[in-house]
Amino acid sequence: MGDFMGVLIGFFVSLYTMVFGTLERLTNGWFLGLAARLIFASVLLQFFLNSAMTKIGGNVMNIFTPTDGAYAQMLPNLMEQVSYDSSQIAFFPYGLIVLIGTWGEFILPVMVVAGLFTRFASLGMIVFICVMTYVDIYGHGADAKTIGALFDGDPYAIIADDRLLWIFLLLVPVLKGPGVVSLDWLLGRSYRKREMYY
Repeated sequence: MGDFMGVLIGFFVSLYTMVFGTLERLTNGWFLGLAARLIFASVLLQFFLNSAMTKIGGNVMNIFTPTDGAYAQMLPNLMEQVSYDSSQIAFFPYGLIVLIGTWGEFILPVMVVAGLFTRFASLGMIVFICVMTYVDIYGHGADAKTIGALFDGDPYAIIADDRLLWIFLLLVPVLKGPGVVSLDWLLGRSYRKREMYY
C-alpha cells in the first residue's frame, strides 16, 4: 500500500510539474506584461482619461492651461484658501504641479497600454495613484468607509482595496516588462538590428 501511495503521489507531482512548467514556458516573456496592460486598458484607461479631461474643461486645447477644477482636484486645501480662484496661486511650484499632474494623467496611461517606456510609465502611474490617494484622504477628507482598511474583510472600500489592486496590476509591467506585443519590444528589436550593423 505504501509503494502504491508513493507511486500515486509521484505521478501527481510529475503531472503538476509538467502541466505548470509547460504553461510557464509557453507564456514566459510575453503573457504577463500583455495581460496586465490589457486589463489596465479595460478597467482603468477610460477612468484616467475621463478624469484628465475634467482638468482641462473637456477641451484638449486647454492642455497648457488647466482649469480651476484641476487645481481644486489636486490642491483642494490651497484652492479653499484662495476662494477657488486659481489665478491667485503661484505657477511655481503649484501651477507646475497641476500642469505636470494633468499631463501625466493623459500621457502615462496611454504609454502603459501601448507598451512604450512601459516600466517607467507604470512606475509613474504607481506614484500618481499614491499621490491621488493622499490627496483624496487628506485633501478631500474621504470618510473612513470610503478609505477602508487592509484586512478588514470588506472588498468594497474604494481607496484601500481598489487602489492596492491597481498598484499590483502596474507592478507586473514594472517588474516583468511589457512583453513582446509592445512598442518597447519593437523599438528594442529595431535597436538590436542597428547594433548588429555597427
